[in-house]
Amino acid sequence: MQTGPVVNLIHVNVDGETVEVAAGATVVAALALRGIGGTRRSVTGEPRTAMCGMGICQECRVTIDGRPHVLACQTLCVDGQTIRTMAPLEPQ
Repeated sequence: MQTGPVVNLIHVNVDGETVEVAAGATVVAALALRGIGGTRRSVTGEPRTAMCGMGICQECRVTIDGRPHVLACQTLCVDGQTIRTMAPLEPQ
């Protein structure tokens, strides 16, 4: 017998790795589960990532299913989605 709420899980591909997330999760949540510390680099080469969580800062831009500059904090995951960051983002 199940005692907690039923959570529907979906799978997305983040930089070539499958990540399992709850249906309704944002792309930035999938990135966090995957351990992605940044989504892109600034013009000076510094790693950038979500800061405001409401689409104002534009720092969480990723490519989703081939479409560039999508805001990860404002986009819900869809089963089978392909998400690309500019990983690896280790300091240069």
